[in-house]
Amino acid sequence: MHQIFSKKHILKKTGQLLLHGLFWCAVLFFFRHFFGFESNDSNFIWNYSLFLMPVTIATTYVSIYKLIPDYLVTKQYIRFGVYTFYTIVISAYLILVSIFFGLIFLSEFEYQNMPPISRNIFFVMLAVYSVVIIVSAFKLLKLNLKHTEATKKLETKILETQLKLKEQELNYLKMQIHPHFLFNTLNTLYGFALKKADETPEMILKLSNLLDYLLYQTNKPFVLLTEEINHINDYIALEQLRFNDRLHIEFNYDAISENTKIAPMLLIPFIENSFKHGYINDGILEINIEVSSTENSIYFSIENTNKKSEDSENGIGLINIKKRLNILYKENYQLDILNTNATFKVTLKLDNL
Repeated sequence: MHQIFSKKHILKKTGQLLLHGLFWCAVLFFFRHFFGFESNDSNFIWNYSLFLMPVTIATTYVSIYKLIPDYLVTKQYIRFGVYTFYTIVISAYLILVSIFFGLIFLSEFEYQNMPPISRNIFFVMLAVYSVVIIVSAFKLLKLNLKHTEATKKLETKILETQLKLKEQELNYLKMQIHPHFLFNTLNTLYGFALKKADETPEMILKLSNLLDYLLYQTNKPFVLLTEEINHINDYIALEQLRFNDRLHIEFNYDAISENTKIAPMLLIPFIENSFKHGYINDGILEINIEVSSTENSIYFSIENTNKKSEDSENGIGLINIKKRLNILYKENYQLDILNTNATFKVTLKLDNL
């Protein structure tokens, strides 16, 4: 593994060296044509261009490997400005030296023999700093793209982590919803079994349907609203067997679209809450439930007889369902709770996602 990594590393570095070498050869030919303007002295031009290459290479590498990554990218602007000024001063001095080199060694103090552009310090600096600026701009673009890619990867990891946490929180909330209902149902089923009541097989069947829904359907992000209504019907049937004549319940669901979807087990905690905290007035617990839907929304309401209590409004079921609504629907829902001495009413409007 180490050998493979070393070979890859060597090949990568070799490729980079070749690319750099080709680039500086291209720069040399650029200098050759640039300084050869209106001049046929090929020997002077090649030597002059070669003499400028170390200055250009050094200035460029200082810019892209020191100034930009160490000071500009890290937002140390004062240091970047100071060290950039030093670099320009030193490089400008070396460019000036190159002009004297051309004058003294290549043209033998014959100023008029120098190619026109090579004796003009402005054009010499323009040639050198054009290369430095172009390479530096490319380096900045490369660093920016690398930073953008790293930011996207980090954002993706954060979103994945948040999603996993949300899924774990949802699973935890789902696990808390039904335990007291199952406990009460099993106790009732035990009593029916002792009495050998005729309703026992039906009760077992409906409980089986509920458990099937809880175990398999709730893993889906959304289910059909009709499936949720069937689940509610089974739940109500079990509670009717348990309450017997002490329960008066109406469950109306009209205009339910076959394609309307809802988060599983979203409505049942409100119904559980009505059975758990509803007040039995004159021996009767009254509950009225309505569900309807349109192309854009789902409407749900439940009202039960009540004796005003803080517990009915802040029960664990309602707290959990509020958390689930915030996770699943965010701002796409409206929940209203009315808690009076006579009735407890919940209305919920969901925007279809």
